[in-house]
Amino acid sequence: MLIVADTTPIISLVKIGLLELLNSMYGEVILPEAVYNELISNPSMNNEAEIIKESKFLKVMRIQNEFAVKILQKQLNLGAGESEAIVLTDTLKADLLLIDERKARGIAKNMGINITGTLGILVDAKRQNLIDQLRPLLDNLINNNIRISEKLYNDVLALVNEKE
Repeated sequence: MLIVADTTPIISLVKIGLLELLNSMYGEVILPEAVYNELISNPSMNNEAEIIKESKFLKVMRIQNEFAVKILQKQLNLGAGESEAIVLTDTLKADLLLIDERKARGIAKNMGINITGTLGILVDAKRQNLIDQLRPLLDNLINNNIRISEKLYNDVLALVNEKE
């Protein structure tokens, strides 16, 4: 499987100590340069940056179609990482794009790109018996300032039969 990732799913999994899940589930994960730079350049996330730099299954790739990236940025108001992730996924005809931001997800879907986000990854991991419980992981995400609405929280737990 060919997988491309945007910033948020990577940082979310690093924050809860589960980046290695991606390796178990997908093998290699491709990061556009802008995503990689976002992940390693934030001074408040030096520990997370080191984990990302040391992850052998994360591969950085340069975008060839910079014009398409600029269109997504200027016309659709997406960030550099989101734009590069969408363009790279489309260029490579990747099987899946890991992306969380709502607007970027909508654009990717409209382009016919298969997407999932952090919560989708965790649901799949639970279904594959790679994790035991989802609730503590969702709580950990929330404690690490990852926004999850109450409805989404409950919907995701219902999907994996963990609803109270």
